[in-house]
Amino acid sequence: MSLSGVQMKRPCYQWVNGSSLHCCVPRCTCSSRYNTKVSFHRFPVDSVVRRHWLTKIRRQDFSPRRETRVCSRHFLPDDLVQTPRGKRCLKKGAIPVLFEWNSYSLPVPKPSVWERRPREEEAESPAAAEPTVGCSEMVAPDHDYCVSPASGVVANELVIQNEALQKQAELLQREVERLHLRTRFCLERFKCSDDDVRHYTRFASYDLLMRFWALIEPFLPSTVGVHRRIGPLIDSTPSTRSLQPIDELFLFLNYLALGSNPKDLAERFGVHQSKVSRIIKAWSNFLFTVLGSMRIWVHGDQIQQNLPANFQHYPDTTVILGCTELRCQFSSRLLQKEVFSSCKSHCTLKGLVGMAPYGAVTFVSPLYARDKSDEHIARESGLLDLLTPGMEVMVHRGVLIGDILPCKVVRPAFLRSQISAGEVWETQAMARLRVHVGRLFGRVKEHKLLNSDIPPGVFGIINQLYTVACLLINYENGPMVKA
Repeated sequence: MSLSGVQMKRPCYQWVNGSSLHCCVPRCTCSSRYNTKVSFHRFPVDSVVRRHWLTKIRRQDFSPRRETRVCSRHFLPDDLVQTPRGKRCLKKGAIPVLFEWNSYSLPVPKPSVWERRPREEEAESPAAAEPTVGCSEMVAPDHDYCVSPASGVVANELVIQNEALQKQAELLQREVERLHLRTRFCLERFKCSDDDVRHYTRFASYDLLMRFWALIEPFLPSTVGVHRRIGPLIDSTPSTRSLQPIDELFLFLNYLALGSNPKDLAERFGVHQSKVSRIIKAWSNFLFTVLGSMRIWVHGDQIQQNLPANFQHYPDTTVILGCTELRCQFSSRLLQKEVFSSCKSHCTLKGLVGMAPYGAVTFVSPLYARDKSDEHIARESGLLDLLTPGMEVMVHRGVLIGDILPCKVVRPAFLRSQISAGEVWETQAMARLRVHVGRLFGRVKEHKLLNSDIPPGVFGIINQLYTVACLLINYENGPMVKA
């Protein structure tokens, strides 16, 4: 037979571009040259099926190329189909399973628990007790007895170990995130405890704090970023991290409610001490601007709707005036001379606070030196412009305002030397309100920063801090309608 005749009888899948094909499976010597029974197939494009092929072939550090082939001897007969032109192809998703290390045959599937459990009928029959020896259907287990693909077993074990380690890493990552949230000092950590929120912020609950946050959040882009534009942090170490705006608010409320030292706040929140000072300054100015732009003065009709029962003898009361004094630390002797109080033996600033009978803060004056009289503060703060002759003002103890107010003033009669029988009754009626009024003004001093000596470092923003602390009372608690 001529050479051309031999070439005509060869199948079309034996030669590609004039070169023979070889199987890439270890210990397989099959080649397409002078072979009419075996076909050769490329690696699949699907990444999942391709990964299964690589696992079954058991070749370490192997990366198939375009000309890499696997012969048909390693596939089940049902995985091969033949086209009308005689070309042999693989079914979609076919995986090589027949190799030299498993004698080109699949192992017998392991019997289930139900099949392995002995039965009473099988135990009684002698045939069941005799073991079956020499059964041709039994196949050796899937072991690798060849030398070349021995590393494939190690590769399979590494794949299994890698999957187990990935799952363990995911569990550890979630545990680290949970522990990080518990150790990180932020608002998210205390959102499930209203007692902790009350302690650190003076807001009665987390829900009230979130309502306040929703009120001021639209104003954040234009105002709060000012401390970020001042300049970079002095300490640029990796431990310094930035805070979210809501955590910056939480830091500021911590400072106001607890009077914490900036160094302690820097340690808790994981930022530099200089940044804590900038956050306090930025948020005091921001809240002073936002809350100060809202109208807080209440007219008589709204007060009548929420008037407590204890004020039934004083139905026309529009505002209760009280004087708040703050103790300050000054290093300058010139400033000490202006604000020093001889009767209290320390430097003092004072201001007027007006509250509605049901507990809302309706007036806050700036802070003045201790030597300024209450009448001077009432004139300079603009209180006289808010009062009309039809109103009634109740004066808390310690406030000395004469006849400068253009309306009726209710004050304790015991401030004068001689009182009548009617004034005695009026004084007793006011005494019953003293507990209620004392609780109203006690809310201001719940902020520990104002109930302790003000440090010299915040003297430049003490007016903003004092005003914000007074205005926050309207958002921290519900209205005090009952005494």
